[in-house]
Amino acid sequence: MRFDLTDMRLFLTVLERGSITKGAQAMHLALASASERIAGMESALGAPLLERNRRGVQATPAGEAFVRHAREILHQVEQMRGELRTYATGLKGRIRLLSNTAALASYLPPRIARFLAAHPDLSIDLEERSSFEIVPAIAEGRADLGLVADITDLARLQTHLVAQDRLVVVASSAHRVAREASVAFVDVVGEPFVGLADAALEMHLAERASRLGRQIEYRIHMRGIDNVGMLVEAGIGIAVMSEVSADMIRRPGLAVVTLSEPWATRRLYLCARAFETLTPHAGLLVRALTDAVA
Repeated sequence: MRFDLTDMRLFLTVLERGSITKGAQAMHLALASASERIAGMESALGAPLLERNRRGVQATPAGEAFVRHAREILHQVEQMRGELRTYATGLKGRIRLLSNTAALASYLPPRIARFLAAHPDLSIDLEERSSFEIVPAIAEGRADLGLVADITDLARLQTHLVAQDRLVVVASSAHRVAREASVAFVDVVGEPFVGLADAALEMHLAERASRLGRQIEYRIHMRGIDNVGMLVEAGIGIAVMSEVSADMIRRPGLAVVTLSEPWATRRLYLCARAFETLTPHAGLLVRALTDAVA
């Protein structure tokens, strides 16, 4: 039974794109060649890997097993290539880190700066994702470490608590809640919102609103916290974000009001598939991010 790396990548791409045709296009292969490769894998295994239907293709039970092993093998190959590539540029290690928006905006930058200054032979591939995207990426081995909020299911991963903060309402200083010390979510859920590009937070707020029989009305979504602050200050709507993020945009025209509900306290976790199996340089980063908490 022999499969090459192209076979594995093709199979995963076909499943991601939903059809052999689209998978072949993404891999820059002729459709006939892609079909022949998949047929060859199925023949070598003696079992079908794909089920074809009107909506495209999906993996059979044998195909699901193939997916798990292929991802693991490709991950190990990419890790080997990455580590060897870093030796060529004078670096001895590279760590793949995923972070949610809140951690990337405030918690992570000073700690990453200290870590890289202390370890000039290491580098970090840092990517911003939502907490809901980070968990499966870590579980499938597509990154070494992740920083996620506790509003996601972390049962598949090992975790370390590294920080916590509260959700707050950011409003124009002319808004009716501006002079309140705290406010209940039910008292602001009917207001127009300015959304921050944080899918996990948005889903969390939507779930809380649904418990009240309400739905949040977003007038606009912005990626940058500064841009959110500018629109809120102009009276376009209110925003809900972490207190640490709100501290970054404090100005006279804005009011920051604490949400009074217990669920507004969020915990930030560092997560991995298994901390004991991380590379030595990823282990150094774990210690750097958890020592302050300890």
